[in-house]
Amino acid sequence: MIQLLTPTHWKDYELIDCGDFEKLERFGNTILIRPEPQAVWNKTLPASEWQRLHHIKFKGRSATTGEWLKKDQKTPDRWHVEYKNNEAAIKFRLGLTSFKHVGIFPEQAVNWDYISQNVKRFKTPEPKVLNLFAYTGGASLIARAAGADTTHVDSIKQVVTWANENQEISGLKDIRWVVEDALKFVKRELKRGKKYNGIILDPPAYGNGPNGEKWKLEDNITEMMRDVTQLLDPEEHFLILNTYSLGFSSVIVENLIKSSFPQVQNLEIGELYLQATAGPKLPLGVFGKFHKIKSN
Repeated sequence: MIQLLTPTHWKDYELIDCGDFEKLERFGNTILIRPEPQAVWNKTLPASEWQRLHHIKFKGRSATTGEWLKKDQKTPDRWHVEYKNNEAAIKFRLGLTSFKHVGIFPEQAVNWDYISQNVKRFKTPEPKVLNLFAYTGGASLIARAAGADTTHVDSIKQVVTWANENQEISGLKDIRWVVEDALKFVKRELKRGKKYNGIILDPPAYGNGPNGEKWKLEDNITEMMRDVTQLLDPEEHFLILNTYSLGFSSVIVENLIKSSFPQVQNLEIGELYLQATAGPKLPLGVFGKFHKIKSN
């Protein structure tokens, strides 16, 4: 059964409207207009309402970069938001980057809830959680806040530094930070005989490691899945695979998981979306996830 899931605990985030390849969204008290390649339909709200509501708009200069246009120059470039669910609360420092991102993917809150719920349910004291392609650390923060011994791996030093900032403003400590190519790190952990109770993968379609390693989702994901499933603690575990690639479906993710981990239990697959207040649903990637809780 393919699921359609959207976050339910956000107070500091709202997708107001989307369409015509743009989205109008609120982070805390700041309202942005950003490009959105998935929003191929027409906007629901009139252009005058978009113009009235927004504080900052991203204008692309090329396929990868652009500039932020403020209606009021006093609007800050950086600000904080909080996410709180039934198990934990975390904070993020947001910022205007040259490539349209602000440091958070709000739809991932669905996966953060799954992480904190499983960490709290595990019978293993201080379960070990590994977050790969970890970006600014939402999954790492929620795992740590729920009580997990957490390792955060990303190939870009600047975003690991950003994640560490998020740890500090969240009042957390002792996340293990690793700046490395994710596949290389996993292979080294295998050689060391390491085991993890939780593994999160949110790989990009394309990427580069710190030493020029190449990542292409369709070329490397089968090898990655084969390796990470060997790192799972056999008695108690969860795994989340999240992909944001226009060519990937949840059925592909289901096949990847079943072929690499035939003994899978409690498998769920589906699509993440954000529900716009104005009406449309904005699809933002597919997921596969499963868990096993230790029997008494």
